[in-house]
Amino acid sequence: MLTEKMEKNLNKQVNAELYSSYLYLSMSAYFSEINLGGCAHWMRLQAEEELAHGLKIYDYINERGGRPVLGSIDAPPQSWDSPVDVFENVLKHEQKVTSMINELVDLAIKEKDHATNNFLQWFVAEQVEEEASASDVLQKVKLASSDAGGMFFLDQEFGKRVLHSEE
Repeated sequence: MLTEKMEKNLNKQVNAELYSSYLYLSMSAYFSEINLGGCAHWMRLQAEEELAHGLKIYDYINERGGRPVLGSIDAPPQSWDSPVDVFENVLKHEQKVTSMINELVDLAIKEKDHATNNFLQWFVAEQVEEEASASDVLQKVKLASSDAGGMFFLDQEFGKRVLHSEE
């Protein structure tokens, strides 16, 4: 059984994950608009992954006898200055999500909720991967941004991305 405080904060994280999905979907739309279909595809898959993360927490709340409560989701930005700007925002956003996951872990420890702490460890590991991926992609986009051919090649590579399966 979840404590009231843990349930409230897990629900807050569900909302944050759904916002992440909205954000990446908005970034996908931006890339489609500027004819970078591979980048749009990469972001679309990222949006799907974030939705899956939100549902994973949603299901966990149910499994522990809690009640998922869905709040309103703020509208994400609609445009960016450049592909570099987009991926800089991705990295910043993933760092923020990491901070939120760490706060949940701290709360689970404080509440002596070992099951939730165990559950959250998957997200801790996932955020290491998310930040590393965002940083790697950002560096590649920065390198390619001054060369149209380089950006074209990178866009083609991003179009080959496949969604990794959730455990």
